[in-house]
Amino acid sequence: MLVLGMMSGTSADGIDVALARISGAPPNLSAKLIGHASVRFPDQLRKEILRVAEQHPISSGALSQLNFRLGVLFADAALAACRTFRVAPRRISLIGSHGQTIFHQGRPIPFFGSPTASTLQIGEPSVIAARTGITTIGDFRPADMALGGQGAPLVPYVDYLLYRHPRLDRVSLNLGGIANITVLPRAAKPQQVFAFDTGPANMLIDALVSHFTRGRQRFDKNAQLAAQGRSIPALLDELLRDPYLKIAPPKSTGREYYGRACMQRILALGRRHRAKPGDLIRAATIFTALSVVDALNRFVLPRTKTEQLIVSGGGAHNPLILAQLSAALPGIEVLPSSRLGVPEDAKEAFAFALLAYATFHRRPSNLPSATGASGPAILGKISYAPPR
Repeated sequence: MLVLGMMSGTSADGIDVALARISGAPPNLSAKLIGHASVRFPDQLRKEILRVAEQHPISSGALSQLNFRLGVLFADAALAACRTFRVAPRRISLIGSHGQTIFHQGRPIPFFGSPTASTLQIGEPSVIAARTGITTIGDFRPADMALGGQGAPLVPYVDYLLYRHPRLDRVSLNLGGIANITVLPRAAKPQQVFAFDTGPANMLIDALVSHFTRGRQRFDKNAQLAAQGRSIPALLDELLRDPYLKIAPPKSTGREYYGRACMQRILALGRRHRAKPGDLIRAATIFTALSVVDALNRFVLPRTKTEQLIVSGGGAHNPLILAQLSAALPGIEVLPSSRLGVPEDAKEAFAFALLAYATFHRRPSNLPSATGASGPAILGKISYAPPR
């Protein structure tokens, strides 16, 4: 099958689209990435997504409208990608769309007298299916959460298919808005794989860059702004006291924790330490790297030796993060995912193509050892294309 995977992460930069050719079934699954593309959200719409994801009030009507409006944008991104790849939409068998997360509460909290966990991704799959003529699978997380899992991370299933090695102990690190790792012991069986969100990645850095440049820049290209800052060890020490880092996995996090309120705490710390903008951007960048190192030292390396750290996501292009990882993890080879055949920016969209393929064939694709679910789940909801 030719399958499109689509992803918009917690940074809400836009929609990543990957085209994959997939056949067979695990353990003899064949998956080849054919191409990937990216479409940015209009600025005003991105601001509204971020506003809602920061838990600012929105009416049910406006949320409904936003869900359908994003469905149109995801559909348009799929069709634009088909033109880029020079593939007619009728040749595409399936779309897997993660959608846009606007709320994620992985651990149950009290709600009207009962502990409740929930997640909400928008970007209506029925609209995508109708506008593209391609059967679309979306809303992947709730099936895992219904079995007591955190609904995240979901990419470990794909990491297992792509990176499991008979002789190498590996960790796959994705640096999107949030950083997450998948631990793949050599010759691992699915139940030996574990994964969790380690903390922030691009989310805090991007928020500070946007704040200090008054929205003129969305991210710190090549860590140029961080390179102009000075290191303030006392400030970094305070960041590394973050309670989330100490929580044992399985665990997941998002904008609810590392969004605007977290940025405001960092700005307050900056005032206390008389930090300049570059100093704070540098601190957030180094904090991102060291929170990953902390997770490895605290929860991974005592259990399994690691020889390779495979890095994907937008943060894989940040030279300061990569340098910090290499310096703090002697004896572990830090390498970009492109060295193993999947470009850093395509990994998560490619993953949702594979997850959709599994769902279409009624195969479970959560890893309970990663999410904490009580058992395997067939993920997602299918929106069939209109009859031709």
